[in-house]
Amino acid sequence: MTGAAMALGLARQGYAVAVIDPNIPAPFDPADEPDIRVSAISVASQTLLEKLGAWKYLSEMRVCPYRRLSVWEGDAQTDFRADDIGATHLGHIIENRLIQRALYEALQEYPQVSWLTTELSCVAETDGITVTTKDGNHLIASLLIGADGAQSAVRREVGIGTSGWQYKQQAFAVGVKTHAPQQDITWQCFVPTGPMAFLPLYDGYASLVWYHHPEHINQLKQLDDEALKQRICEAFPSQLVDFDILSRAAFGLTRMHANAYFRGRSVLIGDAAHTINPLAGQGLNLGFKDVACLLEELEPIAWKDDDDALQRALRHYQRKRKPDNLLMMSAMDAIYKTFSNDILPARLARNLILNLAQRSGPVKDKVMKYAMGL
Repeated sequence: MTGAAMALGLARQGYAVAVIDPNIPAPFDPADEPDIRVSAISVASQTLLEKLGAWKYLSEMRVCPYRRLSVWEGDAQTDFRADDIGATHLGHIIENRLIQRALYEALQEYPQVSWLTTELSCVAETDGITVTTKDGNHLIASLLIGADGAQSAVRREVGIGTSGWQYKQQAFAVGVKTHAPQQDITWQCFVPTGPMAFLPLYDGYASLVWYHHPEHINQLKQLDDEALKQRICEAFPSQLVDFDILSRAAFGLTRMHANAYFRGRSVLIGDAAHTINPLAGQGLNLGFKDVACLLEELEPIAWKDDDDALQRALRHYQRKRKPDNLLMMSAMDAIYKTFSNDILPARLARNLILNLAQRSGPVKDKVMKYAMGL
């Protein structure tokens, strides 16, 4: 998603772009059930997609705006409402494959964009960048952008190291069809073993996310739908409406941060540069912030034939995005560690924080705007 958005932004700036991706997003079929992978798209990310011309395609498919967000533990609760800051919504929950398809359709408007259904094999840098693909193509370019995920081949080929760790929990996502109309609230309930979240989708569909230890997740994966539903109903809060199970998938949780965001004429964006605990759904939004920042840095320069100007732009991009991404990663870790235990003093402190946040007024509004990317 970040790579396609970056390609689209560069095409709009007039550059010729080659996208190397073995998978062309499938056409949208309204009869298809929702995909198990969804993202919470902030208002800032929506604005970027609108500016790039992709949101018009996305809005013709299916999106679910959410206007309320609730976070609680026990009797302590904090509620965020779009009405409190005069906004129409806090964000959207959207299937990843629909975002990918919308960006792909927007890219078709630009004849200078080539989509190569292959994979990168190796990278060499002389006067520019030479990329060799697995089907034997050789591409000569002025800039290589690695947007190829946490296991980035670009990052490996150009020799950028990483730091990070695996979390002691996994995320178990369950796609459901609720026995209720489309909801406008997303919520997250904290318990010592990990949070449980509800993400609304269109027409009463939704995604449940259950964080727990890998052993417990493995047990849940073995259950049939009826037994799994029973376990969910026993563990999840009463706010969860009745539902039918459609799909399920488990995901490992990893924190990873690249030691540098660029080297020579290669630069990293999105999950190739950083992966974050998905606790607050900010991973893709951080990637889109990378895209917006890098496009801004590249737009005013004729960097194709000016290596010094390109290096300045890449340094500015790294200087702006690396600290911001690190701040969000650290904040998510602090929340994760604070809530993932049953120590009495910590629990009392958490309840106090949530109750104070509920009554904090202007402070809560600022937190809400930051999460929206405003």
